[in-house]
Amino acid sequence: MKRHASHILAALVLAGLACATAQAAARPRTLAIVPENSKRWEASLADVKAVLYSAANELWRHVPERELKPIHVAPKGGPIVLFRRGPKGEYYVRLATGKTYWCQYAFQFAHEFCHILCRYEEMERANKWFEESLCEMASLFALRGMAVTWRTHPPYPNWRDFSSALRSYADERTGKSALPEGTTLAQWLRTHEAALRKDSCIRDKNLIVATALLPLFEKHPEHWQAVQYLNLGARKERRTFPRYLADWHRHAPETHKPFVLHIARLFGIVLAELPPPAPDA
Repeated sequence: MKRHASHILAALVLAGLACATAQAAARPRTLAIVPENSKRWEASLADVKAVLYSAANELWRHVPERELKPIHVAPKGGPIVLFRRGPKGEYYVRLATGKTYWCQYAFQFAHEFCHILCRYEEMERANKWFEESLCEMASLFALRGMAVTWRTHPPYPNWRDFSSALRSYADERTGKSALPEGTTLAQWLRTHEAALRKDSCIRDKNLIVATALLPLFEKHPEHWQAVQYLNLGARKERRTFPRYLADWHRHAPETHKPFVLHIARLFGIVLAELPPPAPDA
């Protein structure tokens, strides 16, 4: 009888935990994007918000467990996400756009939103080019995703036809940014890595890396979650690019480790051959 009662109690506890877990999973996340209430947009604030939310959601929906502080967005002074945070951890993004250039809004904001997902840090700069390239890729990913979404679920019904402009804006950039014929990403990096380590924002080169990685993220969008661990190994001292990727791999959850290994192999890097990090790393 006691054993029977204990089984019932255990079942009730498990049922309660399952119910609590389901309720937690059912709670909607809130993403607060707060455009500056300013005439500098030269556009309807409601329309601006609609585009920013649409761009962010193409990435946000693939990172289902992440919670973010509000993101305050200004139309000028960027594009950049500031290292300075608000008193409650708010993010500050500045764009370089306005009027109804919706493709430009989406491209710029998706880039800065990706930095936020990457948990950007003001640390060593030598490998920052990789994060910059990921964020350029995020812009392409968001525009191409918005083009599909807006065909059936645009922010406003009369914006449906604008979906083709979103796709064209992305395709124009990928069309000019393919790797040279017969050149692998690993070969290309050997030629250009020194320049990128000096200047992380060489946009034509960032776009080449972005265009090369885009199909991988479009095929496996669930691995957008992996970018959240990119800067957990952030340091002040310079690291080699293989060590940088090894630190990313070390901090990523098991489910994303094979994806990070695959990206490393595209750059000609076999992480398994690297020695383990120093004990204080």
